[in-house]
Amino acid sequence: MRPDDLQPLLTEEIEEWRQNLDWDFKGSADLVERFVAMHALMGYGLVAANRIVGYTYYVCEERKGLIGDLYVLPRYRSEEMENQLLRPVLDRLAEAPWVRRVESQLMMLTRSFDRILPFSEHVSAYPRTFMTVPLDSVERLPHGGRDIGITYQTWHDRFQEEAAHLISAAYRGHIDSEINDQYRSPSGARRFLLNIVQYPGCGAFYSTASQVAMTPGHRLCGISLASLVRHDVGHITQICVGPEVRGKHVGYELLRRSLVELRRQGCRKATLTVTTANETAIRLYRQVGFAPSRSFAAFVWDGL
Repeated sequence: MRPDDLQPLLTEEIEEWRQNLDWDFKGSADLVERFVAMHALMGYGLVAANRIVGYTYYVCEERKGLIGDLYVLPRYRSEEMENQLLRPVLDRLAEAPWVRRVESQLMMLTRSFDRILPFSEHVSAYPRTFMTVPLDSVERLPHGGRDIGITYQTWHDRFQEEAAHLISAAYRGHIDSEINDQYRSPSGARRFLLNIVQYPGCGAFYSTASQVAMTPGHRLCGISLASLVRHDVGHITQICVGPEVRGKHVGYELLRRSLVELRRQGCRKATLTVTTANETAIRLYRQVGFAPSRSFAAFVWDGL
């Protein structure tokens, strides 16, 4: 497959992400084209009417496979066509002796729920919700989390190591650690943070709107990381607090500060994704004005 073969397909995918999610997918599409040109991307194309009408790619990381994207043109899209792309990926990963697990979060997949997937005996589906908030009145939100000696700072790379340990502690036993096993250890969380900062899958990392919370002893106890998914749309890529400050409005204040900074930099709205079963997080997001706009599923194939 050559980049020219994919270019019309990626153009349509960019437009669909813009219309449905208000995201600029061009950065991700450019990265796909670049890796295809380097013959450095593992994946498959779907051919119909002598043209490529769908594609998927995947990466391997230690004992895990990650399906990075799967897209089929709307006029060809169906569960059957999508499974024609999923099946060879899962076959290949199942053959790899070191792979035991595959993860994916595919926003454009047809009917994420109640569908038959390849290797169905190994798959678990976790409903997730895409939420949005207009930022025109965010600066009127009340402050919170100030009465316990917590201080707040703008993100800096020097916080990465502490943040990796914080993420691992915050998600211990949490449903999100079932969806993304990088949350289960500091080393996995380091890779997660690196992906957020360096790659455009969740937008361009925006340190100015990313915030950290510090205890009176200058220990990291919370983070809210933000990116730009369009020039005027922000995205909260990660927010968590340590167990010792849960229920003390630290998460609220981190989120408020990130949203205020996004607004000050010209963003008209912000987005985030959340696991639907995470009712505590959804209550927080609704408190600052987020509302659901789309549902999708995170899939995990375990024990391949």
